[in-house]
Amino acid sequence: MLSLHLNGKIEQLKLKIAEIPVMSTTNQQYNEAIQLCKEIFIKKTKDYGTSWRVLRTISIIDQIFIKAQRIKNIQQTGNQLVSDDINSEFKGMVNYGVIGLIQLDLKRESVEDLPVDKVENWYNIKIEIAQKTMHDKNHDYGEAWRDMSQESFVDLILMKLLRVKQILVNDGKTLISEGIDANFIDIINYSVFALILINEGKHSE
Repeated sequence: MLSLHLNGKIEQLKLKIAEIPVMSTTNQQYNEAIQLCKEIFIKKTKDYGTSWRVLRTISIIDQIFIKAQRIKNIQQTGNQLVSDDINSEFKGMVNYGVIGLIQLDLKRESVEDLPVDKVENWYNIKIEIAQKTMHDKNHDYGEAWRDMSQESFVDLILMKLLRVKQILVNDGKTLISEGIDANFIDIINYSVFALILINEGKHSE
């Protein structure tokens, strides 16, 4: 019995060890994708200030919807007239997702500018939460997202947006479902997954 117990522990340890390189690679890719998004976010903050503070949740949802719908149109038609590529649209959805999370915490919309260092701190906090969620789900689902299509990521993002719209209709309340913040986190992570796969040469436009 002791031998069987030890063998079972050893097998569990082997499985955990086997996961380490994969998770290490994923975390590195996640961080690299986020760094590119964050650089854009901070530069725009320096250019425009925090003008996004006037945006209500529905406005943020609409901005993400426009980007996701544009990607879907490009995927379906194979044509685009505006120079911004699919890659840049996914980055934009990451950043609007972060804005959505920050606005939920700050509550009151305001035109008052936030200092860049404070904005960067908020950005880091929200991404840390999103990455922790990614890590937990990867543990349970075994990084199934790596076999998903770019089309699926876009459709899931659009579905999340429609869910948030319905939650807003319900005065921000849910009975058994995840709240608005969880949907923003999923939008961020689906967008990052798409960026990672594009960088690997998969599912690119």
